[in-house]
Amino acid sequence: MFAVLKTGGKQYKVQAGDVLRVEKLAADAGEKVQFNDVLMLGGDAPVVGAPFVEGAGVQAEVIEQIKGDKVIKFVKRRRKHSSKRTVGHRQKLTLVKITDILASGADKSGIKAATGSAPAGEAAPAAKPAKKAAAKAEAPAAAAADDLTKLNGVGPAAAKKLNDAGIESFAALAALSDEQIAAIDTIKVKPEWVEQAKELAQG
Repeated sequence: MFAVLKTGGKQYKVQAGDVLRVEKLAADAGEKVQFNDVLMLGGDAPVVGAPFVEGAGVQAEVIEQIKGDKVIKFVKRRRKHSSKRTVGHRQKLTLVKITDILASGADKSGIKAATGSAPAGEAAPAAKPAKKAAAKAEAPAAAAADDLTKLNGVGPAAAKKLNDAGIESFAALAALSDEQIAAIDTIKVKPEWVEQAKELAQG
């Protein structure tokens, strides 16, 4: 029985006992991992996934973390004041040995899924303070949106920025406090806009 699995953007045809090099996995040597993206199972009764075979999995044991062969990139510019540059690269890989192919029940095996690791030194992006989101949440909601371009000095571009900040009606603009106006970073809200909005909101 063989299987076609997908990992690291590549496809591999494997069977029990095969040793292969895959893109770096977040696992230590001796650890067992499971590939859940199985595209096809072969044998007496072949099964083709759409795109993956449900419940199927390929289990493997990590042998070691290795590096691929060195690839040389050479650039030379044949001009006056020419320059040349040589850069080498060795791709990080993981050597694994296929131990078992599961046609079903892979989700209940208890073995962790084989996933790639983030590049060294790369951390998850920190959450940035969202002043615009805060202003949008605090801005009073209106039943229907108004045409903000009716305000003197507000064109289509300024109206779009106000809408992005959660201000879609005259009532919402008129109800803004000084703190809420200061929290809007997409556009500088002018006091005369607020005064006009109060008059238009009253009809």
